[in-house]
Amino acid sequence: MIDFHAHTPAHADDASPDAGSSYTPADFLAYMDEAGLETSVMLNYQGLLDGSPHSNDYVAEFVAHDPTRLIGFGTVNTRLPGAVAEVNRMMGDLGLRGMKLHPWLQGISVMEPAMDRVCEALVENRGILLSHDGTPPYAMATQLGALARRHPDLPVVLGHGGLLDFWREAIVAATETANVYVCLTSVNPFVGRMVVERAPHNKVLFGTDAGLDPSGNQNYALARVRELQGWGISEEDITRITETNPRRLLAEMQA
Repeated sequence: MIDFHAHTPAHADDASPDAGSSYTPADFLAYMDEAGLETSVMLNYQGLLDGSPHSNDYVAEFVAHDPTRLIGFGTVNTRLPGAVAEVNRMMGDLGLRGMKLHPWLQGISVMEPAMDRVCEALVENRGILLSHDGTPPYAMATQLGALARRHPDLPVVLGHGGLLDFWREAIVAATETANVYVCLTSVNPFVGRMVVERAPHNKVLFGTDAGLDPSGNQNYALARVRELQGWGISEEDITRITETNPRRLLAEMQA
């Protein structure tokens, strides 16, 4: 099982109630073992708050503890002059596999021209863009769909499947745009079932939002994995969204 939406903790010297918790890679791997997770895509969380290159270094250090099971995504402040250089550094020197964007936290509209140069750099590095979605006004699935259409070679993952109110838009974006994927993170069972049934079957992923628990146990994320059996979807669907689809996307971008 692959979790496509988890978080590295805060830097050890920057820990705060707003920046996750300071658990170790060993703690997180132990949680993964309990949850039955083979792989977790670890998204830069601290970098969404401070936007420093140091945060990408930290993600790289974290996933280096077990690169066979932990895949790192960095982030950049897309408006800064050095944004493209940092994308190249995090994808090249640091070996990260993609970028996390959170327009609401970072105060960035995905419609800004600055996004294009960053997306072009991600394409050149065969990266994946995973963005928070479902929060107006700047993080809507239809806006991310428009961005994806400007960069057809860049996989764009809707990190929350539209959340609770905008899941229909997420389905439309994934249906109408070839390179848009939907990750079911922080949705309720009804929304999860609707997206699995109505979105393109090869473009739905699963995520837990693990990494925000104040302890290393990630109990809420463990519950997310276990509740899948109660979503009212088939075992074939569960395998598809937790194994087949994410494995294919990651393999395609690594080839």
